[in-house]
Amino acid sequence: MRQKHIGDLVVVDDDKESPTPIGIITDRDIVIEVLGKDLDPGKTNVGSLVRRPVVVAHDQEDTTEVLERMRNHGVRRIPVVSSSGTLVGIVTVDDMLKRLAADANLLTEIVSQEQRLEQRTRR
Repeated sequence: MRQKHIGDLVVVDDDKESPTPIGIITDRDIVIEVLGKDLDPGKTNVGSLVRRPVVVAHDQEDTTEVLERMRNHGVRRIPVVSSSGTLVGIVTVDDMLKRLAADANLLTEIVSQEQRLEQRTRR
């Protein structure tokens, strides 16, 4: 996790053709459940830390639905699955914030463009 600079791992079943999420483990889980309890990280089984059941989003869902599910379950990260249940990615609160910021920026640009056009046409 440190080498890839990621804060979570999605644990999937053994099916290589159709990996289905069965749990998730976060950097916070490791800190609280392993380091906070003075356990040896090299000897602690990932399976003992995995949060189940895993809360998932579907790749065709609207982001509003996904955000609501994240809020209801108190999770900052949510695996995304296809209609067949296969893992296709993960969405985080940070991803959603970046999207919101980009949309807010577009709205600001619309207002600015409107003002420029109005100034040119109303001289």
